[in-house]
Amino acid sequence: MSESLKVHTAGETLSPPRRRLFRLQSPGWFAGAALLALVASVPLLVIVGHLLIPQQDVWQHLAENVLATLVANTALLLLCIVPLTAVMGVGLGWLTGACDYPGRKFFAWALVLPFAVPPYVFAFVYLGLFDFSGPVQTALRAAFPSMGFIDIRNVVGVASILSLAFYPYVYLMARSAFMTQGRTAMEAARTLGMKPSRAFFKVALPMARPFIAAGLVLVCMESLADFGAVSIFNYDTFTNAIYKAWFGLFSLESAAQLSSVLAIFVLIALVMEQRMRARMRFTEAGRSSQAERLKLTGFGKWAAFAASLLVFMLAFAVPCIQLAFWAWEVVGPDAVRYVSYSVKTLSLGLTGAAATTLCAMVLAFAKRNDPGHVMTWTSRIATLGYALPGTVLAVGIFIPASWLDAALIHLVSGVTDGKVSPIIQGSLGLMIVAYVVRFMAAAFGSVDSAMQRITPSIGEAARTMGVSGLALLRRIYLPMLNKGLMAGAILVLVDVMKEMPITLMMRPFGWDTLAVKIFEYTSEGEWELAAIPAVVLILVGLVPVLLLTRQSEK
Repeated sequence: MSESLKVHTAGETLSPPRRRLFRLQSPGWFAGAALLALVASVPLLVIVGHLLIPQQDVWQHLAENVLATLVANTALLLLCIVPLTAVMGVGLGWLTGACDYPGRKFFAWALVLPFAVPPYVFAFVYLGLFDFSGPVQTALRAAFPSMGFIDIRNVVGVASILSLAFYPYVYLMARSAFMTQGRTAMEAARTLGMKPSRAFFKVALPMARPFIAAGLVLVCMESLADFGAVSIFNYDTFTNAIYKAWFGLFSLESAAQLSSVLAIFVLIALVMEQRMRARMRFTEAGRSSQAERLKLTGFGKWAAFAASLLVFMLAFAVPCIQLAFWAWEVVGPDAVRYVSYSVKTLSLGLTGAAATTLCAMVLAFAKRNDPGHVMTWTSRIATLGYALPGTVLAVGIFIPASWLDAALIHLVSGVTDGKVSPIIQGSLGLMIVAYVVRFMAAAFGSVDSAMQRITPSIGEAARTMGVSGLALLRRIYLPMLNKGLMAGAILVLVDVMKEMPITLMMRPFGWDTLAVKIFEYTSEGEWELAAIPAVVLILVGLVPVLLLTRQSEK
């Protein structure tokens, strides 16, 4: 009794988080991290602020004309995508993670390759294939002359396309769960007389439920954030409506109000994703467990092979073959114009990757120097941008930038008494800021993981020898962080090159990237012209996918 009272009293008197709150070891690094968190939180605060201070006339117009349709379309889209991705992801994760059948080793990594194909590329490839003059409709009319036109520009078509693009999220999570479960539980179920199929539904699937749920929530977040595929299919969701409100109706206020509604949905999904991750539990499978896969025989092994092959063909092989065919048809002297778009895309990617990785290093180093609750929440806020759709982020950054620009123009014109053009809006610098906020989580994850592998005793030993501050970072940490920095930079480079909504809505005049050209060509139905930039983006996107596959196989 006295011991428990003693511990309780000590806990109240010397609470570690409260002491660290007022005793920051590196105020300079913390100030840098706090600035990053402030910049990342501004777009969300601006968007949520528009929800708290509604414009009556704008909301009345939205409620009477578009809001009900957007909510219904978005809900219906998610209702179709979730079961499709669950069936594909869980089924393939179980087959490659716990079973043995012909081609399993190949499909284990090949089924991740659709990550390299942006959803908007899937969308225009399948629209071209199912076009009236496309190969599928032509073949069907030849085989069945009385058959009418099959239109895939509907919710089933969009859901199928996005499911092919996003099922790897569920596949990776489910496969990881099945591989780390070990064989003990399944063997116990088998000894109790359960058939393999019953043991799967009664034992393996319930144990993997937090992993699968986390993967499905990620799919929902990506579906809510998608802009390219839904715009190509002309299927009205919030992201599509935000773009039309801003660039079609020139109403930034309407775009902000719609963004606030979408931000609420995304934040709910983010909280659910965090709760699912907190419920995950990992166990060591061990070599013996990995060796004891469920060996499929007879019809079962060929059915597993056929299912894996079908998904691989639809999600990767068919789009790539069709793109290569289209690119071969249009390649010629005019293709030299893509060099300019590629140079601008690569320049933006390299600049965004360098800026984001530098900021991620500041954040990781600040967290290393002061690992308390304050820095934990600071880093969480600084990496919050990954959850915001690109359209919402663009609106949330552009509005305060326009306020700041108006103040600067008023100040400068008052001094010079002349006409002053906008300084911040439409600048490359503002677009780079948006990239940093959007992709900070990707770079920070790699850098922070590498930082965790460096033992604190190394830094303490360097400090005892008089090395601290920037010298400590340059001489000790940078050489040991090079792999993490490189991995983070590559991830951000590829993400920036594939990014469509932020680039489309915030780019300076004349800065057309490959993703922007794909949007322009597909808006006019020029599938063949969009093939060459799409092939380049897929080849670039394969780099992080192969790195991810190689890491997961270790």
